[in-house]
Amino acid sequence: MIKSCYIHIPFCKKICSYCDFCKNYYNELVVDGYLDNLKKEISKNYKNEVLDTLYIGGGTPSSLSSKNLNKLIYILKTFKLNHDYEYTFECNYEDINEKMLLALKSGGVNRISIGIQTFNEKYSKVLNRDINKKKMIENINLAKRYFSNINIDLMYALPGESINDLKSDLEIIKMLDVPHISTYALIIEEHTNLKLQNIKETCDDIQNKMYYLILDYLKNNGYNHYELSNFAKEKYESRHNLTYWNNDNYYGFGAGASGFVNNVRYDNTKSVFKYNAGITRVYEEKLSINELMKDEVMLSLRKISGINKDIFYKKYDVLLEDVFDYKDLVRNNFLTETGKFVYIKEDKLFVSNEIIIMMLDAFKYWIIVLINV
Repeated sequence: MIKSCYIHIPFCKKICSYCDFCKNYYNELVVDGYLDNLKKEISKNYKNEVLDTLYIGGGTPSSLSSKNLNKLIYILKTFKLNHDYEYTFECNYEDINEKMLLALKSGGVNRISIGIQTFNEKYSKVLNRDINKKKMIENINLAKRYFSNINIDLMYALPGESINDLKSDLEIIKMLDVPHISTYALIIEEHTNLKLQNIKETCDDIQNKMYYLILDYLKNNGYNHYELSNFAKEKYESRHNLTYWNNDNYYGFGAGASGFVNNVRYDNTKSVFKYNAGITRVYEEKLSINELMKDEVMLSLRKISGINKDIFYKKYDVLLEDVFDYKDLVRNNFLTETGKFVYIKEDKLFVSNEIIIMMLDAFKYWIIVLINV
């Protein structure tokens, strides 16, 4: 059953130097045509399920003009939402104003995610972002007048960033007292401006110190660390993102979007021009039962609670230990097993990717003729 949907709006007024997502410079005519084709894709594929979560990401959805923002909100009224739905809209802090906030709120949005990355103005040039600490704080406080459920994105391990620089960002976050924080170490991806400038990533030792500084600071200030990169006050976990980590089905619409429907993973074209010409999906793969179980484990281990063995059995009709030979990983303290949960301990979280790979390598080849998932 599909309970979630992601919508991609691949337009930005400015391209950040680290971004490798599907994005294009804003053009009103192109955006107008894009929204028309988004409406067509939704009409063709959405089967009127009642959704628990709807997430509008980018790109920069808040870069839309007032006209096209209202057009998008109208298109998204196609979706039927549960009475306690979560409806997230990504914003750049510079775009936040009362008119936009009112439009979002009246359109049903009840959660916004603000891409701050850092409050430190010295990173404006290297990140190709307009960083104005005073305006950031003002606009976040303005947003809090309209929305109680707010996320801030925080990026760390920036070029030349010190521990004290990071502490300063964390102190501002503490002062702002928003209920959800997403944190990401800067990764220099191929085909980004940072890669072209030959900027190097911060060494693992410093990244490790920064990761655990963030973890300790946020936990000590009332945040629950519920996923590798995410922290939330009580009852403010991102329900939409939990859809991904629980390996549940979800729609993905728009250029650059991905989806998972009826155990088929699919990707849409990243080209806005192809999308506007009516070309949507460029990749589809029906997952085997073996692939589904491996994805389940890989995604579940991103959660601090880890793999729920009861849920695994309910979904796949087989015991976790019958398909994953993971007991050695427990004996060697890479994994912890407590009751029905198998998870990565806090002191091993920084090397979680390596542990997840070891867990996948412990998979036993499994043949099931027929199973309902």
